[in-house]
Amino acid sequence: MDVTKAVYKRKSIRSFLPTAVADDQLATLLTKAARAPSGGNVQPWRIYVLNGSRMDDFKTHLESFSLSEAEYPIYPPKLDEPYRTNRFELGEEMYELLGIPREDKVARLANMSKNYDFFGAPAAFFCFIDRSMGAAQWSDLGMFLQTFMLLAEEAGLGTCPQEAWAMHHQAVSEFVSAPENEMLFCGMSIGYPDWEQPVNSLESKRMPLEQWCTWA
Repeated sequence: MDVTKAVYKRKSIRSFLPTAVADDQLATLLTKAARAPSGGNVQPWRIYVLNGSRMDDFKTHLESFSLSEAEYPIYPPKLDEPYRTNRFELGEEMYELLGIPREDKVARLANMSKNYDFFGAPAAFFCFIDRSMGAAQWSDLGMFLQTFMLLAEEAGLGTCPQEAWAMHHQAVSEFVSAPENEMLFCGMSIGYPDWEQPVNSLESKRMPLEQWCTWA
């Protein structure tokens, strides 16, 4: 698979098959992803993998925790245009595919809670960063994660990056024994997509080039 095809095929998968993913395959993908750009070669990502029985152990562990406030703002307090519309339209398109109307708040909350089951994925990892790092190093995390997702696509796997896990940082940090100097950024669900589920047909739109690019 060439890079262009991987970029266009990659999407956030929100329903996975129970088919296992081998530890060796995850290790290979993570090793390759570590070739992602990193300013000064700092390599700030710290990764904790869940797979096999440890996934089950984590879900049991999670039952004794409630959601908490994320340690960083997942979105700005006030999302201006066109960013607000971009986010709103994606959500509406997803719920339309799921057949959940706007007024059915219970069903929408139930669907949101699937984040904390990794959408049924058999494997996942959590991405942490040292609290001493700045915005530039946080950007390195994004490049590492995108590189991993494209490599997973090449390997026939689906992924879903999940900042929603930042609201369960206490449970995650305790389970993986992360040191206090590390902050949870996001989770990453990994597995084989269940293409029979309508939610996996969702294609997020992108603004036209002229809306966000200027030839100076």
